[in-house]
Amino acid sequence: MGLDSIWHWLILLVVILLIFGTGKLTRVGSDLGNAVRGFKKAMQGDEDEEKRKAQEKLQADPPPSNTQSTQNQRDSNESK
Repeated sequence: MGLDSIWHWLILLVVILLIFGTGKLTRVGSDLGNAVRGFKKAMQGDEDEEKRKAQEKLQADPPPSNTQSTQNQRDSNESK
């Protein structure tokens, strides 16, 4: 006979309310909400940091330009 009945959950809720009171449970709920928001913000910050690092890497090491092919085209035009 576990906690699978609605009556067991209601009795447990009443006992918790009697022990902690509604004020303390309200603060626990808001603290839990703030913790979840902080966690989401931290996860978003990690993704932003990875994007920023990738952008910095692209700026530091730009892809090779087509100067060699452009130079070859100039040489071929000059020889004509």
